[in-house]
Amino acid sequence: MTVTISSLQNPRVKAAVRLRERRHREASGEMLVEGYHELALACAAGVRPRELFLAPELLQAGESGLLAELRQRGVPVAEVTPAVMAKLAYREHPDAWLAVAAIPQRTLADLTLGPQPLLVIAEAVEKPGNLGAILRSADAAGADAVIVCDSATDLYNPNVVRASKGTLFQLPVVAASSAETFAWLSEKGIRIVAATPAATQSYWHSDLRGGVAIAVGTEKEGLSQAWLERAEVTVAIPMYGRANSLNVAQAATLLMYEALRQRVALSGGQG
Repeated sequence: MTVTISSLQNPRVKAAVRLRERRHREASGEMLVEGYHELALACAAGVRPRELFLAPELLQAGESGLLAELRQRGVPVAEVTPAVMAKLAYREHPDAWLAVAAIPQRTLADLTLGPQPLLVIAEAVEKPGNLGAILRSADAAGADAVIVCDSATDLYNPNVVRASKGTLFQLPVVAASSAETFAWLSEKGIRIVAATPAATQSYWHSDLRGGVAIAVGTEKEGLSQAWLERAEVTVAIPMYGRANSLNVAQAATLLMYEALRQRVALSGGQG
């Protein structure tokens, strides 16, 4: 069923806008998925939107297939004006698509790992854009999962969805406490590799093969003492300029790709 909405005061529009705030996402169990590419990846991963807001005037060539798919699934569609979409959207220049979907419910017990899993631990990352960028890199590097520990932002912040380019839905991602994660990693026999400027060994001289969990922390403080104490290996990224550290997403990306390089070299593959 399709309805048309032109009023900025429409109750459905107001309800969707409230989902920008964490407390409303947590209370409703719903999140926003904004953007054609993000929504397409979410749907490919099995997400079924509860409703779709669509601005027909902003549709681009080649996007009609997703609309037909969602209508076939019975997703309620509200056609909105560009002005209404501008109010709904989180980004400055939105496209035609914004959906409301249920927040995925995953735990550590839901993760299925291969024989030599590559995991990424993001502890207390504050900025949604950084968390989304870590997810995007983890997907690109073929990581088995990302575990977000004691996060200062929630996984389903619209900026996380945007910065991840929708890979949030393609990659196994779990939020858990550090205590839960320590116990789970120990049970699985997975080594913790902690990134810290205080390490004496560079990441490219460290063995990142086998089952490893690469742990990164906040921009300002880095990893907590609890993670550093439990790490089997600590590694540093050499810094030859005036800055003493990299953005946390950049640091995580370098470590993931070094782990990937070592795995490819071990298998004799070309990557």
